Amino acid sequence: MALKMATKFDTNPLDPDFPEKAKAAAEGEPEVPTRTLPYQGAPTRKFVPPPMTEEQARKFVSPAMNGYSPPYDGGSLPVNYQPVDLGQKDQSISRKVLGVGLPENVMTAVPYIPWYLGMVASVLILLFLPKSETKVRFHAAQGLAAHLAILIVSTLLGILGHATDFASIGAGIFGVVTMVMLIIFAIKAWKGRPVHIESVDELTNWLEEKITLK
Repeated sequence: MALKMATKFDTNPLDPDFPEKAKAAAEGEPEVPTRTLPYQGAPTRKFVPPPMTEEQARKFVSPAMNGYSPPYDGGSLPVNYQPVDLGQKDQSISRKVLGVGLPENVMTAVPYIPWYLGMVASVLILLFLPKSETKVRFHAAQGLAAHLAILIVSTLLGILGHATDFASIGAGIFGVVTMVMLIIFAIKAWKGRPVHIESVDELTNWLEEKITLK
């Protein structure tokens, strides 16, 4: 009975002589040399450098430590000096009220003149000035509201003054105080400063809305 020769393709793990048979079969075949691929000579690719930006080109120059700026002596104006136009601070002095021709600051001060002069002026302003003159109409309505409130309180104190001397003295003091107060309001409005009488806000808004011919 002829024995079967083991080959390198025989991978029976039950054969104890398999490693020796596979080694003997491999020694009988010619050794295949290792092949090396030929070099094609392709050029090496390089990355394109990023473009130069403004941040990269900027150079920081150290300040001159030896420079000295003498104090301003009035001979020449500083570089950043800008003259201040005093007319821009209060335009109500130069601005003319539409349809009247008087300065705005005069028209806002007139309603606070004591006695009945301010009251009559306030009514005329509200009647004939348009709604576009909001500032002047506000002061006219506020001045009229203040005059009406003073008139009501003065009338009540006058009635009570016939009964008691204390009410009569109070009416005199109230008249002096309100007169001084109205003069102060008139001066403030004439200078372009804000005047706000919070106690008559509702009456002021009602008068400004209702009294008008335009």
